[in-house]
Amino acid sequence: MDRYPDILEDILHSDENSDDEWDMLLAETKREEESRSKRRNKHRGSVPGHRIIRRGRVEGHERLYHDYFAPNCVYDAFFRRRFRMGRPLFLRIVNGVEQYDPYFVQTTDAIGNLGLSSLQKVTATFRILTYGTPADSVDEYVRIGESTAIESLRRFVQAVIAVFGDEYLRPPNNNDIARLLAIGEQRGFPGMLGSIDCMHWKWKNCPTAWQGMYTGHCHEPTIILEAVASQDLWIWHAFFGLPGSLNDINVLERSPVFATLTEGRAPPVNYRINGHDYTMGYYLADGIYPNWSTFVKTIPCPQELQRKHYAAAQESIRKDVERAFGVLQARFAIVRGPARFWDEETLAYIMKACIIMHNMIIEDEGATNDNDFDGSGENPIVQVSHVHTPEFVDFIQTHHQIRSNASHSQLQSDLIEHLWQRYGQ
Repeated sequence: MDRYPDILEDILHSDENSDDEWDMLLAETKREEESRSKRRNKHRGSVPGHRIIRRGRVEGHERLYHDYFAPNCVYDAFFRRRFRMGRPLFLRIVNGVEQYDPYFVQTTDAIGNLGLSSLQKVTATFRILTYGTPADSVDEYVRIGESTAIESLRRFVQAVIAVFGDEYLRPPNNNDIARLLAIGEQRGFPGMLGSIDCMHWKWKNCPTAWQGMYTGHCHEPTIILEAVASQDLWIWHAFFGLPGSLNDINVLERSPVFATLTEGRAPPVNYRINGHDYTMGYYLADGIYPNWSTFVKTIPCPQELQRKHYAAAQESIRKDVERAFGVLQARFAIVRGPARFWDEETLAYIMKACIIMHNMIIEDEGATNDNDFDGSGENPIVQVSHVHTPEFVDFIQTHHQIRSNASHSQLQSDLIEHLWQRYGQ
């Protein structure tokens, strides 16, 4: 009523207090109270009218613990299927995330009630990542609200990248290069470091103003992931975030896949094929990639027996990256189905975190042989370098060597002859 002092004063000092004036005052007062009530309902927390759901968070934690984490848990045989990894690896991730972000530490509120535990928050996040389900679908079992599940997911993927990214999403070190070269030699491709390709992730909630930019051959908005994978499905390179209207060549021009090579910081790669020496490793790629010395492609419509044999070998081994994409999507269904988040930053965090955990699972399950994943003794801690940087002329020379069509043709001819002499005859 303090907003209408003039009206109230006129009514009190008027000799003729009409019913219309009182009705007007009552109407204004009613509108003011309704406006205040609406403003109160927009607030969250301990305010009048706020709905509180007694979910039973403590009971939910106890049920989750006895089902999956107790010494004689109920679903011990199903843990690997439902969490996509073994229990020790899962607990390692939980401990690392909990130490990095206090958000995952269980706390009490002002009246002493226990909040959600780290197991509840991380389990809800894993259910969303592995099954691709909406955030509110985990409420019935984990006893966690939709908004809390989304917040847990956002913080979890960022924590995984911060804690494990340097170890499990890094370029290969000297030991890795030696192992990859040995595997390539055994498979008939000396100098091979893996295979490269791109994958599209559908963006369901792409803003309308951006849909034209993100829509390509899939006829719906997508975001592109460029990756390099080896035979054991370890993903060594991941470049994510470009719109789906681009093709693999456009992505390659913006990708840092050869950044360390052009800057002179890549580990040395030396091998010999058919009497010719080479100093740069290469990736197996499909036909859309350019004829660079760092790519080995198939031969379309080969006619000779040697070329047919080479094309069959290249196309079969190049499927390593396709297999890596398939396993990644099978383990984490969220990257197989349509993305429901609105911002690109969260999608990038989710994709990188899934790739990191994918590599952690490969290491934990022993899919690799004698691999020094921690890089101890090979790649020391990065420090500021005060040595003379490579000259710009050297940078340009390496850049031209990578894009050399002549080296690409020579390497392909040597590989055709090498494979035929080794396996074809």
